Amino acid sequence: MQYPRTRAGVPNGRSGRIGAIPRLPVRRPSPDDLRESLAGLQSLANRARPSGGQSVDLEAEGLLEDLEGEETREARVELLEQLLDAGVGVEELKSAVAEERLTLLPVERVLSGDGEYTLAQVAERGGLDLDVLRRHLVALGLGRNDDEEQRYDDDDVEAARLIRQFYDAGLPEDGLFEVARVLGQGMARTAEAMRTMVAEAFIQPGDTERDLGLRYAEAVEQLSPMADPLLTYVLRLHLLELVRSDVVDRATLSSGRFPDATEVTVCFADLVGFTRLGEEITADELERVAKRLTEMASEQAAGPVRFVKTIGDAVMLVSPEPQPLLDAALNLVEQAGEKGERFPPLRAGVAIGQALSRGGDWYGRPVNLASRVAEIARTGSVVATGDVRKHLDEEARGRLEWSRAGRRRIKGIEKPVALFRVRRTAGDRDSAPDSEG
Repeated sequence: MQYPRTRAGVPNGRSGRIGAIPRLPVRRPSPDDLRESLAGLQSLANRARPSGGQSVDLEAEGLLEDLEGEETREARVELLEQLLDAGVGVEELKSAVAEERLTLLPVERVLSGDGEYTLAQVAERGGLDLDVLRRHLVALGLGRNDDEEQRYDDDDVEAARLIRQFYDAGLPEDGLFEVARVLGQGMARTAEAMRTMVAEAFIQPGDTERDLGLRYAEAVEQLSPMADPLLTYVLRLHLLELVRSDVVDRATLSSGRFPDATEVTVCFADLVGFTRLGEEITADELERVAKRLTEMASEQAAGPVRFVKTIGDAVMLVSPEPQPLLDAALNLVEQAGEKGERFPPLRAGVAIGQALSRGGDWYGRPVNLASRVAEIARTGSVVATGDVRKHLDEEARGRLEWSRAGRRRIKGIEKPVALFRVRRTAGDRDSAPDSEG
């Protein structure tokens, strides 16, 4: 039986652990298609403890209530029977039906492993102290209160062994926990984005629980293996960019340690009137505005400029050099001004000084100062501190127009701060990069 190429571009053919589930058919499956598809769920039983041949009266258990139409009922029955054969318990099915998440159980079976070990056994097999393993799980955002009941598989043991190897390599415990926290936060956001993408890409009008559940399960089965090399590739490229901008000077070589703080230029750019806009447009439109701001900031992260994070209606960028960051700030403000009335204008603040980099974020005076300067900047303007201007050479300063914005007392800063509004010169404005390109 042949299935067409899907919207996601997944080729025809069958492979993988789900077996006979069709390759994400775009058309609505026929009854014969679905019988073949449901047979594939049997392979999921290998990931669960034997069910002992459950025989369940689905009607009596209340699993078929409030279903409209014979097709919907038949689809529910087939999916329930296959999940029972795969080792899913009746109580779990009841909960899934009550919570309207029965469609997602096939995906859960794909993602879960053959849980046989307790957490203590994982720690022992991986050569880690149990408390250390628990702390790593908490740092990753995966801590559970019921870890005595939770079961783990060989992948968990292998992960524990890898952590043990990091310790054996001499890496500091505090540093490993910091990396775990950042990794957990990043992976949680990545998982959320992937979940939304897959959910929206593969749902079709008129789907039954069976149709969509099988399609989601197959999508996860096919796409999950692709994520591993992609994540490794992206990590390697980001490490390369960081190494290219790092400096190991003589003082570092002499002391045998890197300095606690380094000089960095920081920019905050925030949307003006974002809260008011939320009262005028739908939540979906507001989300698109916030998403576009993040995209715009990411587009400016080139060369020494790095996009650090989004904070509500603001973005933060940093650079070891002030000139590229000023260019990025001006680009952002100009792009926002060209988006039209449905996109709020931006304002930006730029400061320079000693700051500490930890866990992918930055802390210190220039961070706080840049944020405060952005708050007092006029709509559609870029305002920089006098120290930023001083750190530019004469040629770089000459490429920009500097208008004095006075000395301002800024919350949290002891002395008044000299501020300048920064613009491109007329020549640079004409040759500025196309914001849409």
